[in-house]
Amino acid sequence: QVHLVESGGGLVQAGGSLRLSCAASVRTFSSYVMGWFHQAPGKAREFVAAISRSGITNYADSVKGRFTISRDNAKNTVYLQMNSLTPDDTAVYYCAADFSFAIRTDLYEYDYWGQGTQVTVSS
Repeated sequence: QVHLVESGGGLVQAGGSLRLSCAASVRTFSSYVMGWFHQAPGKAREFVAAISRSGITNYADSVKGRFTISRDNAKNTVYLQMNSLTPDDTAVYYCAADFSFAIRTDLYEYDYWGQGTQVTVSS
């Protein structure tokens, strides 16, 4: 069982930055692919970014060049640095974990989810 806790969300003006963190309570954190998804009101949950066991990353087209996912296996934590935020980035952001070798972009591939953290970008 993996317990995930996100933090770092909040209210920011357009053009600003936020860094989300996701702490995992599992001994073998380095064995998990970690992903970030977001869900805006009335919309489906969507892929944002993922990072493999070895640090390979994958991003949704909408965030390429603005967001950076990283992981610190010593701290059992994955991060999402979000720059140049726009109102379209407003959503609840969820951290997810998958015990896999390959990066996953499909939310149904992930086994464990955090409770989410709200990000609101004002114009």
